[in-house]
Amino acid sequence: MITLLQRVKKASVKTNGAEIASIQQGLLVFVAFSPNDSNQQLNRMAERVLTYRVFADSKDKMNKSLLDKNFELLVVPQFTLAADTRSGTRPSFSNAAQSEISEKLFIKFTDILKSKSPNIKSGKFKANMQVSLINDGPVTFWLEVN
Repeated sequence: MITLLQRVKKASVKTNGAEIASIQQGLLVFVAFSPNDSNQQLNRMAERVLTYRVFADSKDKMNKSLLDKNFELLVVPQFTLAADTRSGTRPSFSNAAQSEISEKLFIKFTDILKSKSPNIKSGKFKANMQVSLINDGPVTFWLEVN
């Protein structure tokens, strides 16, 4: 399981020209799943995303998490994060979970996040989405759990 976290001032997702989700200050998280991901990986990644310390404390050090700050989270499915790009000029998606499996994992993952924080929004699975953001920093982290 892979997530790409971006600290944002604000972010939104549109599909078919209509905004389906938006947040103010917080994290925009893109997520991809592998065929072997289970509830164990979902729970561990949810914990990491919510408690990863990427926000400034009173001394301007990255010591505060999303939960510490009570900020918002926008989760967007992005299977391309699971691409194998080690060779050639075309990505391989053999490391990504099949669409049906990924969709179930995405729903479970967002449910886990929502059970721990009320400030969770999400993109739409299998939709052509347009994601807008104002990256804060920029601060971007790649998280992976096996």
